[in-house]
Amino acid sequence: MPKPKSSAYWQRPMSGPENMNPIQYEIGDMVFAAEDIFNDGGMPGVVDEEGLIVPAGARGVVVHFGHSEINPEQEIYLVRFESALDGLLGDPVGLLPDELTQELVVNA
Repeated sequence: MPKPKSSAYWQRPMSGPENMNPIQYEIGDMVFAAEDIFNDGGMPGVVDEEGLIVPAGARGVVVHFGHSEINPEQEIYLVRFESALDGLLGDPVGLLPDELTQELVVNA
């Protein structure tokens, strides 16, 4: 079965005054999931197509970033989150900026 064509490309944005939308997070930045992150069907290794990938408040690190091919102004971040069981980093997850925060999320 052929892989679906990706709608994102991983190109570092230009810096300087010509870049109107500076990136929000850099590679190596520690971030937290701002909300529960569910599989949209594109996450390999998750049995449930709509299963929970990362709970709100999970800590991760930005490992790469780029922009959507469909909307070049839309940032996409690859983040590896810590496993709650052993603290090891999991597979990278592609996220939008509003799904991330640098504030620790506390579940009520």
